[in-house]
Amino acid sequence: MTGLRPTTTLWRPTGPEELALVRELGWRAWPPRLPEQPIFYPVLNEDYAVRIARDWNVKHSGAGFVTRFEVESGFLSRYPVQQAGGRTILELWVPAEELAEFNSHIVGRIQVTHEFR
Repeated sequence: MTGLRPTTTLWRPTGPEELALVRELGWRAWPPRLPEQPIFYPVLNEDYAVRIARDWNVKHSGAGFVTRFEVESGFLSRYPVQQAGGRTILELWVPAEELAEFNSHIVGRIQVTHEFR
């Protein structure tokens, strides 16, 4: 929990291009999705984010990063947790057209917690 608002910690594996856009946004928001990206997928645990950043982002972009950020828990209740594989492969599916509103509920800054090359 951050301040007086209950928050939920989310993780996002990302490549260098998306991370540069987050930096440009002052570490406070995720950039709009590209046309071929109709969903924004934050994940619910660090281990899953590490696996994606290390095993997928590095292979496709040369580098992978894990970010951690807080979002108001009450707002997140609109997004059911999706199990995308095993028991710990949990993520939220945020439609691209809702990303600006999602960003407005981020509390604090997006932080890089791991880097893989």
